[in-house]
Amino acid sequence: MAMTAFAPISLEALAEAIPDGALLAVPPDYGGVAMAATVALLRRGTGGLRLYCLPYSTLQADLLIGTGAVAEVEAAAITLGEQGLAPRFSAAVEGGRLTMRDSTCPALHAALQAAEKGVPFMPLRGLLGSDILANRPDWKVIDNPFEAGDPIVLLPAVVPDVALFHAPRADAEGNVWIGRRRELATLAHAAKRTLVTVEEVVEGSFFESEGSAANALPALYVEAVAVAPRGAWPCACPGLYDADPAAIGDYAKAARDEAGFRDYLKRLLDGRIAPCVLEVEPA
Repeated sequence: MAMTAFAPISLEALAEAIPDGALLAVPPDYGGVAMAATVALLRRGTGGLRLYCLPYSTLQADLLIGTGAVAEVEAAAITLGEQGLAPRFSAAVEGGRLTMRDSTCPALHAALQAAEKGVPFMPLRGLLGSDILANRPDWKVIDNPFEAGDPIVLLPAVVPDVALFHAPRADAEGNVWIGRRRELATLAHAAKRTLVTVEEVVEGSFFESEGSAANALPALYVEAVAVAPRGAWPCACPGLYDADPAAIGDYAKAARDEAGFRDYLKRLLDGRIAPCVLEVEPA
């Protein structure tokens, strides 16, 4: 699928395309988190976001929650992994400033797959017998219509307003290379709009060969692309660089209290926290 006259936009324009109050779908830290775009969004200022995490989030969600930009989260978890709890998420939940819609990894995928297929719900069996059902009145348990006495859970389709992620590259037609991260395709198929940051734009088309076509998301599903080298840092960009545990650890220490978080946020928005340190020319 070719995109006519494709041209990347700026990070600032990408951030402007995410409205306040949007249902914003994002991938996990290993799947291509658009951190540079998140910083641009924080610089712009936003509020009332509803995060849908496929299936969890780390630094990205904690930063947005810490600024008060998020009203609601649906996720299997918000955590900093080996760096411990996500401090601003924990504080917001404990302080009653955030609605948390607990879910599971399969349920989060299934609800998007329903939207992807254009059906109103998706059945899922593994939730039966779990306590989570008591806290999700939007999930319905019915009898299997094909076999009496066989209960099944129905999950309503979720259609995000915006899907936002980072990928290694886009081609000259606006197709995006996602490799084995097929959950990114699910996000793009389910969402009303998809915004992507990439490390680079390359010549040609990924759909010129069977090998590269299998790893590409067609431009048909992508509204806009911005170029952001190291744009997932300090999270990982699959196939290019790993997460930076030291940088995430620095955040975890700083964000333990509100004052430390505010200081970290100021340094981040001022550009003093970046994926690499520029070499200084000798005096």
